[in-house]
Amino acid sequence: MLKGIDQRLSAEIVHVLMLMGHGDDLVICDVNHPAATIAAETTYGRLVDMPGCDIPTAARAILTLMPLDTFVDAPITRMQVVGDPTADRPIFARMQAVADSAEGRPVPMQSLDRFAFYEAAKRAFAIIRTADSGPYGCFILKKGVIDLPEL
Repeated sequence: MLKGIDQRLSAEIVHVLMLMGHGDDLVICDVNHPAATIAAETTYGRLVDMPGCDIPTAARAILTLMPLDTFVDAPITRMQVVGDPTADRPIFARMQAVADSAEGRPVPMQSLDRFAFYEAAKRAFAIIRTADSGPYGCFILKKGVIDLPEL
């Protein structure tokens, strides 16, 4: 263990977050998402599991280390409800609350239909699958930058 890193973040997850650069996408998904299939097409090339966590818990831990992009209109994308793109699910508000708290500001979120979401997920850097039972617990987070002091 290391000081200041949430114990839910495995060494592999921290490694993935460190490898990612500004503008790279990270998918956080539930157990219903075809994560293993899609992960094979990501930059990282394989699925990363985060067992024992629901989506908000996983996102809260990840966002302690990963900033969200401020150079895009909506740094989070969620999957739309199939057949009713304006429908709401409790997970949407829960994720919104986590993102807003982590960033200390309202974070805009956009949505994509199921198959467009899958295509966007294939272009992500990596996919982290949680133990969340879903449904519609599928989010893409765009990594931002932090202003670091000079070395």
